[in-house]
Amino acid sequence: MNRPPRSPARRPTARTALYAATAWALAALFLLPYLEMVVTATRPAGQLRDNAYLPTSFDLSSFTRVWTDTTLGGNLRTTLLVAGGSTLLVLLVALPAAHHTARVRFRGRKAFLLLVLITQMFQPTALQVGLYREFHTLGLLDSVGVLALANAAFNLAFAIWILSAYIASIPVELEEAAQIDGSSRIGAFFRVTLPLALPGVVTAVIFTFISAWNEFVMGLTLTTTPERQPLTVGIDNMIGAYSVQWNQVFAASLVAIVPVVVLFAFIERHVVAGLTAGSVK
Repeated sequence: MNRPPRSPARRPTARTALYAATAWALAALFLLPYLEMVVTATRPAGQLRDNAYLPTSFDLSSFTRVWTDTTLGGNLRTTLLVAGGSTLLVLLVALPAAHHTARVRFRGRKAFLLLVLITQMFQPTALQVGLYREFHTLGLLDSVGVLALANAAFNLAFAIWILSAYIASIPVELEEAAQIDGSSRIGAFFRVTLPLALPGVVTAVIFTFISAWNEFVMGLTLTTTPERQPLTVGIDNMIGAYSVQWNQVFAASLVAIVPVVVLFAFIERHVVAGLTAGSVK
């Protein structure tokens, strides 16, 4: 039996090679600051002012001293609670709001979506005085709950828009079929729509989590106790007025970025699918 001839392997063209080289160059450019962080974190204290890029020896003690000499442990716990709490609050509010706006053409729907969009125009920094006075009056300052609530409020609009676009791309006939089979409207949402909208949910989760994880201004304004401040403020407190242990600062910074990098690596494919929701009809 005669076998069909094999198609010749596609050889990389000069343009493809140029694109690949450019991509690697850009990747290296963006990775250089992180490499500098690793080198400085492992540089001995006596060589912090040396001009050489690489130290003569490497010292990992800064990764242990940063836990004993600073409030990094308490700051990390606060940041985890704030990021997790704000993400949970956003999902509890954004999911029903996005489902209702995507499925029901109620009066004032466009005005509601416009109002949600307008809230994105206000920067947290411009509202710090009002937020401080309000939370001070309520006696909620210097707590994890106030940071989680504030971060959830500023990330809610983005989550509603992402989830609304993704749920709108799911055929409503699937929910109607589930209701014909005896499921309630809420049951159809949890059994049919929510599993299909998982990429959009993951996108809202990762963006809310990262935004709350990296937030600095509200943590600096609404908290005063060093152990209760978030990780960004705790690292900033390590920079003294007269001396700075840069190896410990960069070690703490590496500890701060590792959880987010690991989380994003696991769910990156869902994030890409969620960002392209509604782009194809």
